[in-house]
Amino acid sequence: MNDPVLLVIAHGSRDPRHAATVHALVRAAGALRPGLRAETAFLDFNVPSVPAVLERLAAEGAREVVALPLLLTRAFHAKADIPAVLREAPPSLRVRQAEVLGPSPLLLAAVERRLYEAGLTPADKGSTGVVLASAGSTDPEAIAVIAETARELRRTGWCAVRPAFASASLPRTEDAVRALRADGVRRVAVAPYVIAPGRLPDRIAEGAAGADVLADVLGPSPELARLLVERYDGARAEERAAAA
Repeated sequence: MNDPVLLVIAHGSRDPRHAATVHALVRAAGALRPGLRAETAFLDFNVPSVPAVLERLAAEGAREVVALPLLLTRAFHAKADIPAVLREAPPSLRVRQAEVLGPSPLLLAAVERRLYEAGLTPADKGSTGVVLASAGSTDPEAIAVIAETARELRRTGWCAVRPAFASASLPRTEDAVRALRADGVRRVAVAPYVIAPGRLPDRIAEGAAGADVLADVLGPSPELARLLVERYDGARAEERAAAA
């Protein structure tokens, strides 16, 4: 029996860097699991769309799909948009929605990887405050997850960690940078807690003008690639448990 297809569902963006980064991440995940068929679809702005990929998979004879939201928190897209579009899948497909990516220790490891690539070292942790800058959400559950992620990052040894948001929520990145300065933090780094480039990550970068270090977006990091496969395996395990 063939394994289910992994369908990674990204939001999409008018910024071409977004789709290119998503495709690179999905390729990296597929490379970790030889034989796994990994496909990419977008909710908006980019092609292929989710319905188009589902129709194609059904036409090609696929029977099972694990749909993985490429999201760091369970906000509106994971709770409403994606389930709605998956309900319209061809009847010949069995589609199971996997959990979103966060929270996960692998995400914290990816954040630290990007901070080190930006020039910091583990020896800098005790004197460096980090702004964990996410896209933002109006969903209280999503905001709470970001706040807890910031606390978990702080527990790894950084002298201070403050969450910030590019939209929908406060504080903004520049406000969190100023707050760390006011607290006497000697070195301030901004870590974008976003997967791919786009308008909101650009806003985070603008807000980081007063920081000493700006890390890159998480992108196709090894940790994120591993996490995609982990969420795929988790969805399959849940399916087996439900059938037992």
